[in-house]
Amino acid sequence: MSRFLLREGALVDGPRAIMPMNHENGGFDCPGCAWPDDTKGLHLDICENGIKHVTWEMTRKRVGREFFAAHSVTELSEWSDYDLENQGRLTEPMVYDPGTDHYVPISWKDAFEVVGSALRGLDDPNQASFYTSGRLGNEATFLYQLMARELGTNNLPDCSNMCHEASGRALHASLGTGKGTVDLQDWESADALFILGVNAASNAPRMLTALAEAYRRGARIVHVNPMVEAAATRTIVPHDFTDMALFKATRTSTLNLQPRIGGDMALLRGMAKAVLEQSASDPKALDQVFIDRHTTGFEDYRALCESTPWSEIEDQSGLSRADILKAARVYSEADRSIVSWCLGLTQHEHGVDIVREIVNLLLLRGNLGREGAGPSPVRGHSNVQGNRTCGIDHLPTDAFLDRLAAACDIEPPREHGRDTVRTIPAMHNGDVKVFVAMGGNFALAAPDTPYTFAALRSCELTVQVSTKLNRSHVVHGRRALILPCLGRTEKDHQRKGVQSTSVEDSMSMVHLSVGMKRPASPHLLSEPAIVAGMARAALPDSATPWEWYIEDYDRIRDTMAEALDGFEDFNRRVRLPLGFRIMQPARELVFLTPSGRAKFSAALPDVIPAPGTLALGTMRSHDQWNTTIYSDNDRYRGIKNLRTLVFMNRADMRERGIADMGPVDIASTAKDGSRRSLSGYLAIPYDIPRGCAAGYMPEMNVLCALSDYSTQSDQPIMKHVKVTIEPAA
Repeated sequence: MSRFLLREGALVDGPRAIMPMNHENGGFDCPGCAWPDDTKGLHLDICENGIKHVTWEMTRKRVGREFFAAHSVTELSEWSDYDLENQGRLTEPMVYDPGTDHYVPISWKDAFEVVGSALRGLDDPNQASFYTSGRLGNEATFLYQLMARELGTNNLPDCSNMCHEASGRALHASLGTGKGTVDLQDWESADALFILGVNAASNAPRMLTALAEAYRRGARIVHVNPMVEAAATRTIVPHDFTDMALFKATRTSTLNLQPRIGGDMALLRGMAKAVLEQSASDPKALDQVFIDRHTTGFEDYRALCESTPWSEIEDQSGLSRADILKAARVYSEADRSIVSWCLGLTQHEHGVDIVREIVNLLLLRGNLGREGAGPSPVRGHSNVQGNRTCGIDHLPTDAFLDRLAAACDIEPPREHGRDTVRTIPAMHNGDVKVFVAMGGNFALAAPDTPYTFAALRSCELTVQVSTKLNRSHVVHGRRALILPCLGRTEKDHQRKGVQSTSVEDSMSMVHLSVGMKRPASPHLLSEPAIVAGMARAALPDSATPWEWYIEDYDRIRDTMAEALDGFEDFNRRVRLPLGFRIMQPARELVFLTPSGRAKFSAALPDVIPAPGTLALGTMRSHDQWNTTIYSDNDRYRGIKNLRTLVFMNRADMRERGIADMGPVDIASTAKDGSRRSLSGYLAIPYDIPRGCAAGYMPEMNVLCALSDYSTQSDQPIMKHVKVTIEPAA
């Protein structure tokens, strides 16, 4: 499951499926990344970050009533985020006592009543908001959104609002489906793979196996990222024991391109322009039959590409025409191409346009609806895609609500709800009074950290369903609950026996996961049980059989089969080896767009920073998973014991009089003109394009104003913060 650095630039896959696979009851699904399971039953389909994630959850350390009696919230708020999580697993429900500034024990019954009475006492159900992290399984997800909608609100912000919202909106607009169309078998048969804005070594480590195998069979692999990450060089795959013994690395790329931050769309436009220019002398450069039969808007798109000068494409991308033509040549010479991307493309003002440009490029050569070709977004969390599929959506369609109403005999609200960037100001001004979070660390994951902290503290009640202590437990409302849940590694005992939950990976495969370990505490409840307990307390007269559902999760799945497209015959199909794949209409060339065809799109934005300004992208270190920090090291980038840093181009440093490892002050300017700053950071020279800089989240989230969100996707612009960096005063 892991990728260890054996020598410079060489990565190794190491241990994922720690638990044995049982096709009847399901195997164990790592709560880390959402890369699909190997289709051939690979036993070492695991990675280093998966090991870290699982062992972090399975720690023997415990946080119980004695710990909270010894430490006030004021004291804990001064602790580092690493120290908070490193205390271990939460063991029993706790409630904040404002008189003593301590969390104190509370029974589950009383905890549920605290939640229920707060929700029943609201003047309007829209005064509550229900946040979801991507770790929540499908069954708990379905019950959670059902509870919110039976209460009368669509306020269902989730982590996707901050990560892949742009992908979903772009794919919906272009293809009529919000997901990628490819599966792992397509990766195994593609002639060319384009990997954009993805640091696979840290965020989707098992992708390295697919890249190494693709290289070995002769596929061409193009990595596009402002920083050449470790995954874009070579890897040692542990499934090949000879390579392991000989420390033999396999290359994972044939071409690396470093556009400026935000310059990916101009690169893609240049590739499309090159393909169109080639078509003037080579009729096979375009799949004209596919274009005529399955698309709309092509002529307008062709005209726009032809009228866009190469000089503009070079300026906006930060790449030379020669380099862009290299990528275009790989694309035009490949019969089957996949384009894959992650947050490096989505967390921009124009994130939707970038993803739509990916689709434009794929449509030109008919790279859709056939083996080895198509769009492939990489979800970086275990079940964020399943959360959306199973109803966590603040903008639900009427069709979804109609089917939910029929299956569950409720009248769901039709008014759209609040997403993440609208929930935070609503909490701040009192329009949202109760905030419930299923997993995650909302206080640190959200942008504009001081404002988000103030918003949480303005709530009448905050509820955190968690496995370990984090910042969101010490930045809380006037009343606060910590409700500890089972981890995915642990056995979930209910009345009808040990239960399994299902998850959906990045490529729409749904499979069961069952824990194998003894729970960290006898006082923990499962996430479905916690949702059901809150729902019954908030809706005492509800006809929904909350308690009956929890006795046997097959009952939840039977209702999901009625309510959700693609989940028909759920209980049988999810027990098949490797589960089942939710059908993607666009893969079958069925486009649920107004025209019934795939749609070309057009715009090319200006991403060049103003003079004296840099474009800053926030990112994870290698020893980090979302807001969880395992250590202050980032070995693939050569960093040890340091997180308060900014990576810069050496020429940009010289221009500003900044020495290597010199202290700097960083200031950002928001769309509304307001400024935010960080001091005490060190500047690290790095191979990154001029005009660009990079540093770690969540520490740098303070620089991203809440108002700086994309008008296309409503995502915070975490990858394109406008900053000035100067030597420390």
